[in-house]
Amino acid sequence: MNTDVLKGQWKQFEGRVRQKWGKLTDDDVARINGDRDVLAGRIQERYGRVREDVMNEIDSWVVGESAR
Repeated sequence: MNTDVLKGQWKQFEGRVRQKWGKLTDDDVARINGDRDVLAGRIQERYGRVREDVMNEIDSWVVGESAR
């Protein structure tokens, strides 16, 4: 995945991130600021998931959101 897509479209993605991963707080979303690794880390913390699975889910999600 092109990490520039997430960074470049972060403002549009913020609300959708909150919908997709509802356990993320507003503070989490503000700190992520389009950084894929930070997003993955926050999802891991909140959901107790394996990093590789989280990264794959993020990549798939970003591709789908970019197509909207």
